[in-house]
Amino acid sequence: MISGMIMIFIAIWLYQSAMKAKIDNAIIWVGGGAILFFFLVFLFQSININILESLRSSEGGSAYEALNGADRKNQGDFTGFAGILKSLYEEFSPSLFSFAIIAFLRLKFITKESLSAANLFSGISEMFQKIKQSFKSPE
Repeated sequence: MISGMIMIFIAIWLYQSAMKAKIDNAIIWVGGGAILFFFLVFLFQSININILESLRSSEGGSAYEALNGADRKNQGDFTGFAGILKSLYEEFSPSLFSFAIIAFLRLKFITKESLSAANLFSGISEMFQKIKQSFKSPE
């Protein structure tokens, strides 16, 4: 759900950047960016699952199989402060890594600006301001 909301914001951000840069095929860039974001999130989630499974590989045996209560065995993995950090990493890292890759591709192919932190994330505050203004009633 978090990734879906971020994907909507990325689509708006790419569209506004393409309009500002006067790119002819802005909709293609928006669609391609949204599809690429979805694919990257899926890829990074798969990587996270493989990392999690490799950390648990030492547990192995029949007690790890789903038929023998894997849900009960997993209860201890995400408790305490370390468990909270694991959960936050598993939830947010795919979206954040994918967002950073999309931001880099936007910078290189849409805006064609030099690589800097300010340029990489430029336009995000304007996007949220325009979204906020779109909810105001015209006077």
